[in-house]
Amino acid sequence: MEKKYKILTKFVKDMSVETNNAETYIFVKENIDKYNLTLSIKSNPLKNGMIGVDTTFKFEDKNINEFRSNFEVTFSSVIKLNNKTNSKEELEKILLIEVQNENYPYMEKVFLNMIHDAGFDNFKIEKKINFEELYKNKPN
Repeated sequence: MEKKYKILTKFVKDMSVETNNAETYIFVKENIDKYNLTLSIKSNPLKNGMIGVDTTFKFEDKNINEFRSNFEVTFSSVIKLNNKTNSKEELEKILLIEVQNENYPYMEKVFLNMIHDAGFDNFKIEKKINFEELYKNKPN
C-alpha cells in the first residue's frame, strides 16, 4: 500500500533543559522516575500543499516543589500529501499517527540523548509511545 504522504524534512525546532543548581540536580536524579511525559502535536498548512507538523515532548515533575528540572523538545516535520485526502479524519490519522510513527525512532533518540547529556544517564524509556492508542483515546 502506497503511503499517502512524504516527509520532506525533519529537524529539532527547539530544545530546552533547565536545572537550577546542583542540589536540584541531585534531587531530580534520584526522582526522575516520578516525572511524566506529555505530548503535544500541532500542524499548520504551508505553501505548495505542504504541512508543518510540530511534536513537543515535555518531561516534568507534576508535583510542585522547589527541586525540579524541566525538559522540553519540539520536533518539526514538513510533509507533502501525495493525493488529496478525502476527509478530516483521514488527514488527522496521517498527522497524528502515521507521521508520528515514522518519526518516532528519531524523536526518541534525540529526546534520550538530551536527557542523558544533561547528566541523567540512568533514565530509560520503559514503554514506547503508541500514537494509534493516543489517537483512539483523544478527546473530541
